[in-house]
Amino acid sequence: MFSNKERFKKGYLKKLESLCGKGIEESTIRDQYHTLGNMVREYISTKWIETNELYRSENKKQVYYLSIEFLLGRLLGQNLLNLEIKEVVEEGLHDLGISLSEIEECESDPALGNGGLGRLAACFIDSLATLNLPGHGYGIRYKHGLFDQKIVDGYQVELPEQWLRHGNVWEVRKPEEAIKVFFWGRVETSYDNNALSFKHVGAQKVLAVPYDMPVIGYQVDTVNTLRLWNAEPSSLGPNQDTLSYKREIEAITDYLYPDDTHDEGKILRLKQQYFLVSSSIQSIIASFKKENQNLRELHHSVAIHINDTHPAMAVPELMRILMDIEGLTWDEAWEVTTNTLSYTNHTILSEALEKWPIYLFQPLLPRIYMIIEEINERFCAELWDHYPGEWERIEHMAIIAHGLVKMAHLAIVGSNSINGVAKIHSDILKNREMKSFYDIYPWKFNNKTNGITHRRWLLKANPELTSLITEVIGDEWKRQPEKLLDLKRHIYHPELKERFAAVKRKRKEILAKEIADKNGIIVDIDSIFDVQVKRLHAYKRQLLNVLHIMYLYNRIKEDANYSIQPRTFIFGAKASPTYYYAKKVIKLIHSLADKVNNDPRVSQVIKVIFMGNYRVSLAEDIFPAADVSEQISTASKEASGTGNMKFMMNGALTVGTLDGANIEIMEEVGRENIFTFGLTAGEVQRYEENGRYRSMEYYHHDLRIRQVVDQLTNGFFSEDEGEFESIADSLLVQNDQYFLLRDFASYIDVQERVGNAYQNRDKWLEQALINISHSGYFSSDRTIQQYADEIWKIGPVGIRI
Repeated sequence: MFSNKERFKKGYLKKLESLCGKGIEESTIRDQYHTLGNMVREYISTKWIETNELYRSENKKQVYYLSIEFLLGRLLGQNLLNLEIKEVVEEGLHDLGISLSEIEECESDPALGNGGLGRLAACFIDSLATLNLPGHGYGIRYKHGLFDQKIVDGYQVELPEQWLRHGNVWEVRKPEEAIKVFFWGRVETSYDNNALSFKHVGAQKVLAVPYDMPVIGYQVDTVNTLRLWNAEPSSLGPNQDTLSYKREIEAITDYLYPDDTHDEGKILRLKQQYFLVSSSIQSIIASFKKENQNLRELHHSVAIHINDTHPAMAVPELMRILMDIEGLTWDEAWEVTTNTLSYTNHTILSEALEKWPIYLFQPLLPRIYMIIEEINERFCAELWDHYPGEWERIEHMAIIAHGLVKMAHLAIVGSNSINGVAKIHSDILKNREMKSFYDIYPWKFNNKTNGITHRRWLLKANPELTSLITEVIGDEWKRQPEKLLDLKRHIYHPELKERFAAVKRKRKEILAKEIADKNGIIVDIDSIFDVQVKRLHAYKRQLLNVLHIMYLYNRIKEDANYSIQPRTFIFGAKASPTYYYAKKVIKLIHSLADKVNNDPRVSQVIKVIFMGNYRVSLAEDIFPAADVSEQISTASKEASGTGNMKFMMNGALTVGTLDGANIEIMEEVGRENIFTFGLTAGEVQRYEENGRYRSMEYYHHDLRIRQVVDQLTNGFFSEDEGEFESIADSLLVQNDQYFLLRDFASYIDVQERVGNAYQNRDKWLEQALINISHSGYFSSDRTIQQYADEIWKIGPVGIRI
């Protein structure tokens, strides 16, 4: 049906009539979207079935990627691109008087993730399919995502993210493969054939119903699966009210990251995590047993990956199934479990490493807690052999201690591989944060620097740049992104630079129109588009960016002769609903924007834009338009970052600290093609260890700092003087935990260098093209190939290009 334009048009009209009961004239845009989506899903259904049959027949090892988030982005355009049918569809729809771009706008972003963790998972499953690797994603089918962000008087307001209100054309419900998951109750222990047996009785039963979505590889016939679990009522227990039981069960998959400031929310998060793990592992085992009977050989056919600590209960859950259901001994089950599971750590911040109170964990998951206790006892005994008498060390490393279950420790002990996501991150894990574990398990630790899929972030998001690159170096780079390096031979050609400049300008015009439509602000296309878009968190230092803009405002107002390259500062970020500080920073950005954008003189030189409800589809418009990429986290705090790679791939130059993958970007492009500033990771560590940092000294000794910090509370903004007092306190009273004032002067200096560099247009274009040419290294294809070769030990199945 997609072989040529005429066949497509005929098939489309027929499908529209049968699906919607309407002709083309009466159809809505949503009718047209659902028609096309159903056609594409039907078109790939044979490939999807064949892929699964191939995996069964060849019986090769498969990987299952467990993640609490999958931030997919809109799928229609990406699927058309990967199937190489976009041109036929676009031309056919045009003949029918339908705009493909309008249809794409009709699609909701799947609300299955929040930030980098979920977007990385989406890139990874894309790469698995494209590389013909047998790998599937397992996640949760949230009815609502984090939230839809609305800005009211500068404040973030959270509304339900109702992405499923019109259904999801890509999913296939499979109730026949539903799994039962058990909560609460108690464990009865008995002896059976001289062995202990355990029975979970009086439990609350939850039905996990799978919804499968196809993951379509690029230019290949492989279609892998993303399986999302939906929580549904199973059967009523004694004295349970039907309606309240139904609500309690459905709450498990209602919202991504429920508020956990109270015990009720903590229990719901724990339920989500175990629900994901139990349903997924039961499903994996059932699939394995269709072709194999010897579960002692599971690890030869199956790899299960724990994406951050949220699915860490995979360790005790796999042990439970192998022992309680399949009859393996503890030692047999432990050997299989540790050889099957691998774990990626995504954070350096100790507060982000999950720890659950025993008083909540044990009643909710009684058998799982028993198994974790046993794992902990055996691990501590092992530690005693290593470190006899060193109680403090053993207590520090224990999985259960001080009334808490430590999920990162559980994942490390129960896995065969622990990897960080950038070289510096992995080094910090080995040498500092997890050094005690590295000392006894050095062979487990490794690095896998993150990557992004260039198919979405370049081919789809920036078709103009894609066409230009292909014209210059051919199209092999689309399948082998490392071949983008071939572009480097051409970057000094005046024609290429001019054509790239035209592409960048067009993308800036597209974004400027969106800003005008949504924010009501006209921005200067010729200004530097300086962009910081990411989750709002203190360590990511959006506040440092804000303080610099306040400094610029003061300079422009005070010095009539002060001249800078015009700049448009663009922000996009969601703050967690309970994260008071982050929400205050969003308000501060809006208050500053009002001040700057309404000043007749200042607004001629700088503008401040906050783009609300930041998400994948909005990011696809932002990255291609950016000139400057703000990657300014406190050194040693950002594990990797992937936005830095997306900006780089689209020809933006990085302003960044020597943190996360910024360091590897610098190594790729050269120091002269990136703007670095600020403390190093080692310097930050020394400050933290010796306690000698005094933010008040910088406040008193730098008039620029004193002025902008005072303006937070002295009536400079129109709000009540106490509005931003908590932000000022974080810098002075709380001693500036993330060293903004220490890096302030260095940040101002580097921003002046950026402005000066931009004025040398020819040189700037060369630097941008150098960044693009080196961006192929940061493809998720490279990352996934490393995971496949070095951790999962899987290879391509049935290459059918």
